[in-house]
Amino acid sequence: MEAKSLWVLLTTLLFIIQGWRQIEGCLEQERIALFQLKSFFNDSNWVDVKGSNCCEWEGVECNVTTERVIGLDLRFKRQWDNREWISDRYGYLNVSLFLPFEELKSLDLSGNEIADLVDNQVSVSSAFNKLETLVLTQNYFNDSILSKLKSLTNLKTLELNFNSIKSLRQFQGEKAQPMINLEVLNLDYNSLNNNDLAYLKGLSSLRSLSIGGNQLEGSVGITVLNNMTKLKKLDLSANKIESLQSPHDGERPLNLTNLEELNLDQNSFTNNLLAQLSGFSNLKSLSIRNNQLKGSINIKELLDTLSNLEELDMSRNELKEFVPIKNKENGSLGKLKVANLNGVFNNGTASLIQLLETFSSVNTIYLRDNYFNDTFSTQDQLHVSSKIEELLLDRSSLNNNILQSIGALASLKILSLSGCGLSGTLPTQGWCDLRKFEVLDLSENALKGTLPSCLANLSSLHYLDISGNQFVGKGASTALANLTLLRFISLSRNLFEVPSIFISFANHSHLKVLSSNQNKLVEEPTIPTWVPKFQLKAFRLSNCTTKELHTEIPKFLYYQNNLGIIDLSYNNFGGKVPFWLLENNTRIEAFLMKGNSFMGHLNLPSHPNPNISFVDISDNKIQGPIPANICSIFPQLNGLNLAGNSLQGNIPPCLGSLTTSNLLLDLSHNQLSGGIPEILAQSDSLRFLRLSNNHLSGKITPTIFCSTSLRLLYLDGNNFDGNIPSIDISTFLSYSLVDMDLSNNNLSGELPRWILNVSNLMALAVSNNQLKGLIPMELCYLDSLRILDLSENKFSGPIPSCFGTQFIIHLHLSKNRLSGTLTNAFFNSSSLVTLDLSENQLSGEIPYQIGTLSALSVLLLKANYFIGEIPIEICKLYSLSIIDLSQNKLFGLIPSCLSRLTLDPNDEKSSTNIYVEGFGGIFEPGNYFGMTEFEFLTLRGYESLDVDFEIENQMEEKVDYTTKRASYTYKGNILKYMSGIDLSCNRLTGEIPIEIGNLSEIRSLNLSHNNLTGHIPSTFSKLKQIESLDLSHNNLIGRIPVQLTELYTLAVFNVSHNNLSGSIPSPKAQFGTFDESSYVENPFLCGPPLHKNCSDLDSPPTTAPKSSNEEEESGLMDKYVFWVTFFVSYVIVLLVIVLILYINPYWRQAWFSFVEHCIKTCQYFLLRFSIFKRSG
Repeated sequence: MEAKSLWVLLTTLLFIIQGWRQIEGCLEQERIALFQLKSFFNDSNWVDVKGSNCCEWEGVECNVTTERVIGLDLRFKRQWDNREWISDRYGYLNVSLFLPFEELKSLDLSGNEIADLVDNQVSVSSAFNKLETLVLTQNYFNDSILSKLKSLTNLKTLELNFNSIKSLRQFQGEKAQPMINLEVLNLDYNSLNNNDLAYLKGLSSLRSLSIGGNQLEGSVGITVLNNMTKLKKLDLSANKIESLQSPHDGERPLNLTNLEELNLDQNSFTNNLLAQLSGFSNLKSLSIRNNQLKGSINIKELLDTLSNLEELDMSRNELKEFVPIKNKENGSLGKLKVANLNGVFNNGTASLIQLLETFSSVNTIYLRDNYFNDTFSTQDQLHVSSKIEELLLDRSSLNNNILQSIGALASLKILSLSGCGLSGTLPTQGWCDLRKFEVLDLSENALKGTLPSCLANLSSLHYLDISGNQFVGKGASTALANLTLLRFISLSRNLFEVPSIFISFANHSHLKVLSSNQNKLVEEPTIPTWVPKFQLKAFRLSNCTTKELHTEIPKFLYYQNNLGIIDLSYNNFGGKVPFWLLENNTRIEAFLMKGNSFMGHLNLPSHPNPNISFVDISDNKIQGPIPANICSIFPQLNGLNLAGNSLQGNIPPCLGSLTTSNLLLDLSHNQLSGGIPEILAQSDSLRFLRLSNNHLSGKITPTIFCSTSLRLLYLDGNNFDGNIPSIDISTFLSYSLVDMDLSNNNLSGELPRWILNVSNLMALAVSNNQLKGLIPMELCYLDSLRILDLSENKFSGPIPSCFGTQFIIHLHLSKNRLSGTLTNAFFNSSSLVTLDLSENQLSGEIPYQIGTLSALSVLLLKANYFIGEIPIEICKLYSLSIIDLSQNKLFGLIPSCLSRLTLDPNDEKSSTNIYVEGFGGIFEPGNYFGMTEFEFLTLRGYESLDVDFEIENQMEEKVDYTTKRASYTYKGNILKYMSGIDLSCNRLTGEIPIEIGNLSEIRSLNLSHNNLTGHIPSTFSKLKQIESLDLSHNNLIGRIPVQLTELYTLAVFNVSHNNLSGSIPSPKAQFGTFDESSYVENPFLCGPPLHKNCSDLDSPPTTAPKSSNEEEESGLMDKYVFWVTFFVSYVIVLLVIVLILYINPYWRQAWFSFVEHCIKTCQYFLLRFSIFKRSG
């Protein structure tokens, strides 16, 4: 009895102690030690709240019984002060900080840029004496770390990949074997060489060794690893190895008999490798992707040697064929189950039929991205009893007959023919007989017509993707109606009439994902509403073509209550926003209604939706305020997009109290007023904030710039005034801002200094404000800066000369008060695409160094004070497509070498995609919405679950360019294809180079208001894309070439104020649209639309020249012009002399004296001449 009482007492005491420990949590000394670690790993979110259990903190794992810390996950937990980003980036971790963790078994320090483990006070072996797993990936450790770690006798897993280790010599030097229990060693992506393998031979317990991405090359003797009898996995990928045997090995064979997995991808192996694999008798997986295997491969001999091989990957080599197996009865390829031959056959010599017969015994074969020589005709071509169950031929060249021939593969369950170039209608034989079909992917082809009725035979089908074709269908499809086991179907990007076709799935009780984007939206038939048997998890119906306003969404949605994704974007649905969908589907996570015609107020559901992550109702016609309770209805929002509506009122402050990480908020293009709520500006969750183009006003709150989580900030197009706030970011451990747009406000003052210290900044736009002062030199030190727009302000002084050393892509400094020259600015930049310095006060010559801007596509220097000639170095800029040098004081000739410019469309000049971040889906790992992992990942089923809340920098690249007598702003694709040269309003002389006519892609050419002479080149008839041609206000002569009437795209033509002559070309095609203003002030030009008849001119009859020869163009009319001009000039000179003599009596007396003297001289000469004649 006493023993029993004692037992009860002890049990009670133990229960009390255990209960006390559970209340207290982890040991106090370990809690203190964790906070000491936080001084180094400063990005951890550990908070010392009284009573909190540190075992529940992020990255901390404790023993369930003792509650001692046994695991620490400190991956990517160290960030840097902006001031120390370069000077003090690398960390030195004192291992004594880990002494209190006496039971620590697992430690992950990846991605913290640690240079070394400091062990001055205590050794590494003392601090980590029980450690079994140590992950040091992606740091800056060098060779010395090995000598500190090799005494860790309990260590089983060591990952040192992505470091700076150059040698493994540190493993030697002691009698005791280093890390005797080590089982997994990862040394990928260091700088190891061939000799380092020998230093690993003492690791006898090793089971997995990875040395990929190092500097192993040539012949590598891996025979030194023969004594690793437990080694099962060896990874030597991404080196430059040619052979697994070195010359020093002699006849010593490879003898890694227990090796099961060998990865030799991305090396330089040839066919000789196959003979060296005989020593790997137990190999189950062999990967030799992306090597130099060529020609024919005898797969039977290889697999006879590797009799246990189950998976073989030979993708991305250059094979011609696999030697056919002659004896079909002995044709089995051993235990091989999976063969990956993607991208192997590229020359069109391989036979798909032969391959399928050779590999008929495998279960899965990947043949993607190949080019075969077969032209299938009948099913009889395949004569094989095949075990193939999974066949993937995506993006291989095939024809439709493959579907007929494939019927011989009776065991086939999965067939993927995405992007194979199939066209026409689907055949009705062969493939329809495969009753075991479970997965069929025919997406991204050019198939058309209706779905054949034989499709209904595939009764086992549960995954069907026919997206990206031209199938048609009205109403219910019998073929689809019988496939009642379908879980996933994609009809997207076809010509089906929706939603009427959805009735085909009324009895599909297993259906989970239905995607039907980009089809033809029609009114739903007026038939009794059908009640579906399915409960969808994802329904996508976006971008369907329609011209009518549809007031109702598909009726079957009223019966859905398990949706996770609902997407009805861009369908022109009207009425009120269908928030009833949220009330019926409490698990919904993505509510996407963008680009419709929903109107009215935002009448949110009455009950909270705790699961919803993304709401996108942008680009509709919604009015009224944003409801103040939006945050309580959607407490877990990750993304809210209400842009492009007519919302009014203030921004709800509660948006700043949302605690979800990486909050994306877009309220742009509305009519919101007031300011930015202080609580929103202080949010630690905000990652993307776009408030552009509203009526927000007042001063910008400084706290919006103090957020350490905000990466993209757009406040442009509002009425903010005052100075840009000054803050101190030097105290921030990190600062995330990469993109900031404050353009089109009323901001004043100078650029604050803190902006110049944002090292991550990639795009800065403050255009169209009232900012002043010098452009700070510190902008040159923002190495990440790609877009800088300071245009339309009051900046003055010179342009900093250091811009040329940066990586800026688009630079806009126009419409300021900048002065000085361009001698040292911008040059030697290989990244600059747009340079806009127009409308400033810049002077001097355009430097010849401009030819070093190799990527330049847009050059705008108009309205400055540049002088000198146009440098011929500009012709070296082959990417140039828009040049504006107008309104300067340039003189000299037009460089004929401008004809070398290609003026091709250029994505770079319109692209600002310097930063892109998207949300890839709302699924959790292992949750594939009814799909298998294979269907979800390999067959791209995940694309149906993508939530299009992709964010990127929202600054559209814009270029102002004058053409067609007006100034236009070009952006997007229009900017991509725009090309033009404007040299107007200068002092250019000489003739227009005939080579300019070779610019066949040019759309605008303006040479007006210069002193150009000569003729209009008839080669201009080759400017087939030109829309505007202005040659007015020059001294051009001759006829207008009749060949110009062949310019059918010409919208504006101006040759007024010249000395052109002859008749205007007949008013046909575009020349019939030009009025009198195009030709005025040419005194000898005649014909309609001028009110001057060519017969009225006193000139010999002429005909239009038939040749482009310039001598013929300067015919009789040119001689007539010459004599008229000479006579007029003579009369003018004579009148001027008379006028001078009349006004000045002195000159008049001198003139008459001169004349009298001449007369007397002549008389004297004649008298002497007559006397001389008589005397003779």
